[in-house]
Amino acid sequence: MRELDEILRDGTLRSVFQPVVDLENGALFGFEALARGPAGSALEYPDRLFAAARTADRLIDLDHACQRAAVTGAQANAIEAPLTLFVNAEPDAMGFGSLPPIGERMRGVVELTERTLTSRLAELLPAVQRARAGGWGIALDDVGADTRSLAMMPLIRPDVIKLDLRLVQDQPTPEIAAIVGAVGAQAERTGATVLAEGIETRDQAQYARALGATLGQGYFFSKPAATPQRTSPTEIPLPISSATLPHPWRTPFDLASGRHPIRRGTMPLLAAISHELELQAARRRRTSLIISSFPEAAETTDRIETIYNELATDLAFVGALAPGLPRRLRPGLRGVNIRDDDPLRGTWNVIVIGAHFASMLAARESGHPQPGEDQVYDFLSTYDRDIIVECAQALMLRIANEQETGSDPAR
Repeated sequence: MRELDEILRDGTLRSVFQPVVDLENGALFGFEALARGPAGSALEYPDRLFAAARTADRLIDLDHACQRAAVTGAQANAIEAPLTLFVNAEPDAMGFGSLPPIGERMRGVVELTERTLTSRLAELLPAVQRARAGGWGIALDDVGADTRSLAMMPLIRPDVIKLDLRLVQDQPTPEIAAIVGAVGAQAERTGATVLAEGIETRDQAQYARALGATLGQGYFFSKPAATPQRTSPTEIPLPISSATLPHPWRTPFDLASGRHPIRRGTMPLLAAISHELELQAARRRRTSLIISSFPEAAETTDRIETIYNELATDLAFVGALAPGLPRRLRPGLRGVNIRDDDPLRGTWNVIVIGAHFASMLAARESGHPQPGEDQVYDFLSTYDRDIIVECAQALMLRIANEQETGSDPAR
């Protein structure tokens, strides 16, 4: 489209800014930068702008241009620490891994949409790590629009959790209470800041505080403006996570065995423990994820056909890593073939993470059985959420690496 080409060539993208405030006293926390095309043009508003970019296959170019415009606009309006600049990244472009530098004077947070989390979780992890290495914090946007994100949220460990506007604008329901409870638990565990979007009335602002939000955003406070209005800044801090990702070639058994007691058991015992964990994941359906690796092709094929294909229809995320994994897997099931020289070869791992629950089996073959004997494993079983999340991240990174290198992953 010629108009889009001209916008990108001439640098006529701009940002308008909507304030984010302290819900207790109305003090200013920062601004969200919202992209706009040239005023009065057919591509002034972001829905048409990004639709045109998708059609023209220029989504990455547009995303990067919007991010640059946001940072430039923030600098021109002196939006700097202690204020925070929120910048959106288009998930289809994976652009948040290539954010512009923000410098020491600017405090920036990049927003990921909830749909990104549910569609590209494995690929998000390394991109988020790169963004954090560049000084950016991470916000998860629209939380509550899709309950699957509640299981995935711990793997991203967002610094800011933005409650979807329906949580503030709709009447209370058991579903909303469950979502808010999961968000509160994540914030309590990690120190994440909770922000409520879509606040249009004083009552909604008060209700947002009751839901656990300390920050708010919406027309009740201000509409987006090219020149943001400045008020006194809030003293609410914004802790940015400095946690690093585990090395993807470390196995769950390696990561966890130094912190939990090791037992010994045979394949039938591990199969029974695995089945119980799979049942736990199935009971929680859309608010749980499971990622597993298996030591043998025969065991994998049986579990894929009888269990994992079914789990893939309901759970937030289902992943399987194993030797001899079938080349074609059911939609929703992510898989990677384990090669002979892979440290995962000979290990058995089942990881389940839910909004309020986490459990893991991590095992490693011990010696070689005699003919007619069952394989013996050294194994551990734990409910230690922190180590379970770390082990899940390691397996997720393997899936992301296979996709990036194109080394024949099963999908």
